[in-house]
Amino acid sequence: MSGYLLLHAALFLLLLSLLVKPCGRYMSQVMVGNPPWPVRWLLPVESLCYRLAGIDAKAGMDWRSYAVSMLMFNGLGLVFLYALLRLQFYLPLNPQHLPGLPADTAFNTAISFVSNTSWQSYAGETSLSYLSQMLGVSVQGFLSAACGIGVLMAFIRALARHQCMEVGNFWVDICRATLYILLPLSMLLSLLLVSQGVLQNLHPYQTVQGFPTSTYAAASRDTRGNPVLPAQGSAILQPKSTATQQLPMGPVASEKAINLLSGDGGGFFNANSAHPFENPTPLSNFLQMLAMLLIPAGLCYSYGDLLGDRKQGWTLFSAMLLVFLCASLAVMHEEQGGNPLLTPLGVNQQHDGWQAGGNMEGKEVRFGIAGSALFATVSTSSGDGTVNAMHDSFTPLGGAVLMGLMQTGEVIFGGPGTGLLSLIMHALLAIFVAGLMIGRAPEYLGKKIDVYEVKLLAIIILLTPLLVLGGSALSLMLPAGLAGLGNPAAHGFSEVLYAFSSAANNNGSAFAGLSANTPYYNTVLAGVMWFGRFGVLIPILAMAGSLANKQARPAGPGTLPCHGGLFLLLLLGAVVLVAALSYLPALVLGPVIEAFQMVSG
Repeated sequence: MSGYLLLHAALFLLLLSLLVKPCGRYMSQVMVGNPPWPVRWLLPVESLCYRLAGIDAKAGMDWRSYAVSMLMFNGLGLVFLYALLRLQFYLPLNPQHLPGLPADTAFNTAISFVSNTSWQSYAGETSLSYLSQMLGVSVQGFLSAACGIGVLMAFIRALARHQCMEVGNFWVDICRATLYILLPLSMLLSLLLVSQGVLQNLHPYQTVQGFPTSTYAAASRDTRGNPVLPAQGSAILQPKSTATQQLPMGPVASEKAINLLSGDGGGFFNANSAHPFENPTPLSNFLQMLAMLLIPAGLCYSYGDLLGDRKQGWTLFSAMLLVFLCASLAVMHEEQGGNPLLTPLGVNQQHDGWQAGGNMEGKEVRFGIAGSALFATVSTSSGDGTVNAMHDSFTPLGGAVLMGLMQTGEVIFGGPGTGLLSLIMHALLAIFVAGLMIGRAPEYLGKKIDVYEVKLLAIIILLTPLLVLGGSALSLMLPAGLAGLGNPAAHGFSEVLYAFSSAANNNGSAFAGLSANTPYYNTVLAGVMWFGRFGVLIPILAMAGSLANKQARPAGPGTLPCHGGLFLLLLLGAVVLVAALSYLPALVLGPVIEAFQMVSG
């Protein structure tokens, strides 16, 4: 592996680690209602929001009220976004006069962004108006991330409180997360992206004179924009020619900023962060990677800070960082190794620093192996889904690592709030197993883990694999599911498995060889995204309600410390064991077989 790749990864991880404490300390302060002086001027704005909404900020909620408020709030957001997408032709800020989305595409898109998934079965620049991008997609980026942070805060309060039914106030949590965390950071990141050349305007698309008339072959597409595929799986090509080029415009930087910070990824353009108007320079690429992990990493410190034991937070961050480092090195190694099938054809795959060498298929030359492989690892570990390279073109084992990061249950950083919650659930599993080994009742931070919590834990951990494997199996049995495959055999299986892994874990990235903009996939994936999000958050809130009502017990001689090397190994063992038992057979049928096929020729 080249020194440049290692230096690139080391610089990124060093800067991220340095930002964990200040970012985490800031978030813990604002979420308890004690914002530092630079944002203290927002306190009257916060109070005004409560008055206008008729909210008593001092009133607490039990877990049921908190869950009902969360579901109602997100349900209204779903209805609003669906209506906006369907009616966008009649609404302002649509200079290209784009029609409303089909019913199934609008339904899928609305659930996608409400559930913090950002799965996109449409091409952004040819499907959504500026109003839909700003008032629909961007707004849900703020609200869905704030919802995840709020549930994390509710769980932290449950661990900190004793014999109390209340876990917080949902409306206060999402207001503070939006006003003090997401809004300032997105404004700052927007300005940084604009400084690098990312578009930010409301102009109509610009038609410019291109090169002399050029002729090229393009895939025939149906009315939904999907390529027409015969039984063999290869797209039908037809000749085309053009002398002009249409350049898309739009408020790209502002939407990109919140999509990156919120974990509600997606892209303004179909090419996402591979598009030069959305991610023009290596510095913008670096900033986008940092933005995806900043809040999830900082929340680890907030967790320990709010519980009064910062070692807890650093231990969880160390677990995330260790797995992320191993995954990054694995993906970089596989992509830099290139494709052995191209060597007999005389293709030069020699390593030459930044821009050359390795498997460059589907990658931007301006980012190279280092910027593309690290970005892909960040994207699939953060729950964000933004891409700057075609994951479908990664080597089989490189793609398997990306799938595996999602299949761990979004625990390696993950989305804001939800990623840390998922890791805490695996920590509870590790404590439960350790308790069985020594014959002691398991407890976490002084709270006893009883049968009720273990049952909820089983639902939380097993629901996502059930959605992924069940959805994949169903799609590979039904003609409607098989019709979307763009590749036969093992790689086609990988495309379907990746799609459901991404949807159930609320990531949103895709192999993209699967034609998913069909009534079948739009409906099934929408259901998987919804239950993958709220089917996990509701049991977590139920567990929070149970833990909040318990009296903490002082640590005894047999209490397992929830920090340090031993606990870190137990935690990582639980993460790897659950993921391997759930997904290893499926991975063998897809990317592992494909890797053997590539090596054997």
